[in-house]
Order: sequence, then structure tokens, then C-alpha cells
Amino acid sequence: QVQLVESGGGLVQPGGSLRLSCAASGNIAHINTMGWYRQYPGKGRDLIARAASDGSTHYADSVKGRFTVSMDNAKSTLNLQMNSLRPEDTALYHCNAVVWPTRGTRWFDTWGHGTQVTVSS
Repeated sequence: QVQLVESGGGLVQPGGSLRLSCAASGNIAHINTMGWYRQYPGKGRDLIARAASDGSTHYADSVKGRFTVSMDNAKSTLNLQMNSLRPEDTALYHCNAVVWPTRGTRWFDTWGHGTQVTVSS
């Protein structure tokens, strides 16, 4: 069993900042990637930032230059520093991890329940 728990969401004014964190726990042997997705009401999840175990990162165009993702593989945590927030960043943010469980036989795609970010004056 692998679990992801997100934290750090909340209400912030436009132009403000928030820092999201995701902690992975359970029987984890290896983590390949961890990422943040956001979901608007009634829509699917869109990748906004991802970090890999090799140190590489990927960002959606909509957040480049404003958001910074960082992964601590040793601690199985993922952080997302969000600056210059806009009303259109309002969404439910989900953490994702691709993990190889202890004594596992393949990579598993694991999701957290999400944390709400609301950008409003």
C-alpha cells in the first residue's frame, strides 16, 4: 500500500504565493516520478509540473516561470512553490507518483485526494 497526502492549499489573493507539499508513504522501493495535476470542476486532471528521480523537471506552459517543483527522493516528498497566482489557478490540485512497491513486480500510478487552491480577492 502506497499513500500520498497533500497539504498547503488554501485561499490566496491574486499575485500571492502558496506552497503545496505531498508526502508519499508505505511500501515504496523506488519512485520514478512525482507530479502535480490540477482539476477544474467537471474536468479531467491536467499535468502542471513533474519531477523525476534523475532530477529533470517538466512544466505546463501556463505555469512556467511562476511555479517551481522540487522532489526529495530520499524523503519521498514533492513540493510545489506557486508564485504570482492568478484566479485561473483556482482548482483542486492532486499529487501523483509513479512508484515501484517493495517486493513489487511493476510500476504503480498512485494519486492523492487533492488539496483545494482558491485565488480570489
